[in-house]
Amino acid sequence: MGLLLLLASTTLLLASYLHPGSVTNAQQVFTIKDVSLSIEPSADVSRGTNVTVRCRASVSSSGQEALSREYTVYKDGSEVYTKTTSSSDDFLYLLPDARVSNSGKYKCKINIEGRQRTSNAEKLAVEGLSKPVLHLNKGVVTEGEELTARCTAPGETGSIFFYFYDKGEEIQDKQVNSNQAEAVLHFRSVGIHRIHCTYTVFVRPDSYKSEESSSAAVSVKELNITPVLEISPQHQIFEGDHLNIFCSVRVAQRSTDSMLLYLSEGTSLLSSGSNKVNHSMVALAKAPGLMFECRMEMGNVVKIANRTVPVTELFSAPTLTMSPAEVFQREPMKLTCNSERFASERIQRNELTYTLHPLENPMDTGVFSVKAPLRDFNYTCAARAKGIEKHSETLTVRPRVPVSIPKISVYGKAILGKPIQILCQSDSGSLPINYTLFREYMPENTTSVRLPIQEALFTVSISRPEEIKKFMCEASNGRRQPLLGPRLNATVIVPLSHARLSAVPNLQEILEDGHLNLICRVEGTPPVTFKWYRVGDSKPLNTTTTDELHKDYMVPIVTKEHSGRYYCEAFNHARNLVRSNEVNVEVRMAVWKKALIGGICLLIVSVLAVAVVLYFKSKRGKREAAAELSVKPSSPKSDDSLTTERRCMMARRGERPMGREIAWRRYLLTSATGAATVSQPQCRDAPQWEEQSLLTFKWKNKKKRTF
Repeated sequence: MGLLLLLASTTLLLASYLHPGSVTNAQQVFTIKDVSLSIEPSADVSRGTNVTVRCRASVSSSGQEALSREYTVYKDGSEVYTKTTSSSDDFLYLLPDARVSNSGKYKCKINIEGRQRTSNAEKLAVEGLSKPVLHLNKGVVTEGEELTARCTAPGETGSIFFYFYDKGEEIQDKQVNSNQAEAVLHFRSVGIHRIHCTYTVFVRPDSYKSEESSSAAVSVKELNITPVLEISPQHQIFEGDHLNIFCSVRVAQRSTDSMLLYLSEGTSLLSSGSNKVNHSMVALAKAPGLMFECRMEMGNVVKIANRTVPVTELFSAPTLTMSPAEVFQREPMKLTCNSERFASERIQRNELTYTLHPLENPMDTGVFSVKAPLRDFNYTCAARAKGIEKHSETLTVRPRVPVSIPKISVYGKAILGKPIQILCQSDSGSLPINYTLFREYMPENTTSVRLPIQEALFTVSISRPEEIKKFMCEASNGRRQPLLGPRLNATVIVPLSHARLSAVPNLQEILEDGHLNLICRVEGTPPVTFKWYRVGDSKPLNTTTTDELHKDYMVPIVTKEHSGRYYCEAFNHARNLVRSNEVNVEVRMAVWKKALIGGICLLIVSVLAVAVVLYFKSKRGKREAAAELSVKPSSPKSDDSLTTERRCMMARRGERPMGREIAWRRYLLTSATGAATVSQPQCRDAPQWEEQSLLTFKWKNKKKRTF
């Protein structure tokens, strides 16, 4: 059993080796390197050349078996040919006897087992077309008979337009996808007609036109049928006369079953029929006359008979006029309707009657008295005689509206010292309107307003504001009395001047922690815009607009930093800027600060004085102590003796007693008043004034005690 399995597997292996088929194909590897297209013998050839489109593919593969290749050729993007081959040779697409229709852009594509590659595009241009050939089925036809013409383009292909010509004028065209076309021709005039044809081949996006074919002659014989037009009466036809018009045909040996007749006057169809038609009408005058036409149609044959009939005018169309030529609303006016010419052979002037529309009241004279309407109105009139009525052209009556009392105003702004424009204007009134400007009843200037967009502007100048009230306007727009308007009442803006800046309080009284008001005053017309500046700063401290000629800028709490120079600027609607004087503000120290500093200074001085006194006293005490020590006895002295000795020493030196010495003496004297006697130590070298002083003091003290 194992041997059988081994033989079977060996057989399968041999079979797969001997029949490689799909296995080999599955293992074969290839690549399409390049695909190129070329046109032989050249990309530009003449008609009839044998052209070859060569597609060359460069393919590399790993196996020996030939690959199946599918070639596709495209012309102008459309597929024109496909072929599958196993050959590795170049693929050839043949164009034998090339024609213009073969012109275009060619490219090829190769497909191998789903792998594709496309070549570049190459353009083929074929020059030259064959001469067209014309064939006619008849050489002689009767008027209205059909003729078949066939035009052929030998050897040409593609989309072709054929054109047929009669005496050089195109009469028909045909588009076909073959090289020939037929056309059925009809001729409207008798005689010899020369026919030829051409064709054009369309190759997107270009077109190629052929030369002309040889011409062929066609003889067209006249059809023996003649239309006849008869009119009565034939002479001296006036408006209002009755006309009879007949339309018929004269035919010889031919059936008239398919014949149609049409009788018309101008563009109006009067009657129609098969053999004979007629029409009756009242003659009307037209320039150059009444034009009648008798038209016969039979198949493709059309014959016409024309005749113009002059008609004498019975009376001319009326004209409507107005008098006077210019009227105002509700004013009486006359409208006259009149026909200037009339045929005296047929009518008299008094036979004419006139009617004014829309009044509809006939008048023999044609004069109508009416009142001018309130707005534009259209009138027409009609003249009538012998059943003939003629209308005038429309007359539009435009009544004039009386001008209203003019208003006067200033155009823009009235600024003293500059030119002022004054506008005069009426609310109503028909144009043109004449405006006159007066200054105290004396005319200054006059202008005329003819268009709605125009304005009556006058330029004046004044030297004082009150002069503006002297101007008045007068308006007129016709025969009526001119109207004078009121005086001009307007505000004249006086430019600002004399700007002044002052300070409150006075400059010498501006203290810290106080307030400061900078008051700016000007002369001129309010409203005024004020600006305050500090010298050195470009930005204003404050800006305000007021209807007064002065304004203040307040600093509520003044500090040392507010010291400096200030000024103000102002302007009004005159737009002139004025600048004030500069004010130098110096902020002084506050009173309480001065008092505080003075108190501190006094305190410092007092302290220094006390210190100096104490210093000198301490120094003097040291000297006296040193002197006492030098003469001091062995036993201590009483206070009185010490005091007496000190006084004696001062007396010797010539010094006056100090305050405390005097107080001490007074104390001793007061204490001594209770004793009978007081012992007074004597200084041997003391001056007399000291003792006398003591005695005097004792006497005065004793006297007081007595009282």
